[in-house]
Amino acid sequence: MIEFSITFFALAVPAVIFAGLSKGGFGSGAAFAATPLLALILDPGAAIGLMLPLLMLMDVTALRPYWRQWDNESALALIVGSVPGILIGTLLYSFADPDVFRFLIGVIAVGFVGFQGVKALGWIRKSERLLPRSAGWIAGAVAGFTSFISHAGGPPAAVYLLSRGLTKTGFQATTVIVFWAINLLKFIPYAALGIFSYHTFLAGLILAPVAVFGVWLGVKCHRALPERLFFALTYVFLIITGAKLIYDSLT
Repeated sequence: MIEFSITFFALAVPAVIFAGLSKGGFGSGAAFAATPLLALILDPGAAIGLMLPLLMLMDVTALRPYWRQWDNESALALIVGSVPGILIGTLLYSFADPDVFRFLIGVIAVGFVGFQGVKALGWIRKSERLLPRSAGWIAGAVAGFTSFISHAGGPPAAVYLLSRGLTKTGFQATTVIVFWAINLLKFIPYAALGIFSYHTFLAGLILAPVAVFGVWLGVKCHRALPERLFFALTYVFLIITGAKLIYDSLT
């Protein structure tokens, strides 16, 4: 059950705006940051159940400004590969304790920062040649699983897309179409597992205008806001919330 308190809205509103900013202008990589924050005050199932319809709304809102600017081959490889990852996530969710998901969400949050640090050090670079389609399937499977657990499919997808020689806008457009499809694929197992509820639906309805505003703001900031500043704030936020979730799950 979701309690519509001042604390809930104080955390949920900025979290959803932050997710919209990422969806609209920064490759969707940090969009999952809303999930760890919400998981501090909600059951993990309620947190991911609340965010999925909002993320789907963000996907649809972001499709128009980036329409047909994506790389079809890369997008198809990631989408097809995501299917087995989503299936594994479905099987795990059906028997795992909520603390397992708090731990996984926390680990993924901290791991996201680690991934970005490794990339900043130059250990992950754009490949001089295109990776094979099979690499896209593998990256898609990992993205499907981490996306199912905590809406955090951005890093594995980014590893593959870094090799594709895409422009900044092409990269953004490809992530938009890929996660639009992945989120659609997740909707049916989420519903079957009972992740959605009346309260998550009501909270999503209330927060829907906030989600649209966040995407609009992200599109506007795509060229104006320094990417380094946006992600620096994201990393600090994720380290704190991720560590808290790991601590809570273990204690």
